[in-house]
Amino acid sequence: MKINWGTGIVIAFVAFIAFILYFVVRMSTDDRANHDLVTDDYYKQELAYQKEIDASNSAAKMNAKLKVEKTKEGIKIVFPAQFDHKKIEGLVSLYRPSNKHLDHNFPISLSNTHLLIPDNSLVGGRWDITVKWSYEGNTFLHKEKLIY
Repeated sequence: MKINWGTGIVIAFVAFIAFILYFVVRMSTDDRANHDLVTDDYYKQELAYQKEIDASNSAAKMNAKLKVEKTKEGIKIVFPAQFDHKKIEGLVSLYRPSNKHLDHNFPISLSNTHLLIPDNSLVGGRWDITVKWSYEGNTFLHKEKLIY
């Protein structure tokens, strides 16, 4: 049987379409390819983004820079010494880009000038740390990426 050029083009198109469909089905059913949004309430957080910018600017103005350290016990977040640690309130959010089930939120309650996030609640890899805290009516924000 002899294949003419028209039949060759049709076979090439069918092979190409089968190739593309194979990869579409494979990526759609693969558990490693997680297609979720970054957060469930992404659009709501986007509307509040100006408040985050204002909180970051006020932290820079008042020299309220946090120090995030990786220690043997876990992650240590050191608050500025000029603030009374008893009046600091807020929330520490640990976001894991690769797995949303590992995300954690820790309320800030200080008995000293630092907060320790224990090692047993952390898995090795990249973490995005967001600290939203307030002191005497001023709101501050600190964001940092850390490889643990």
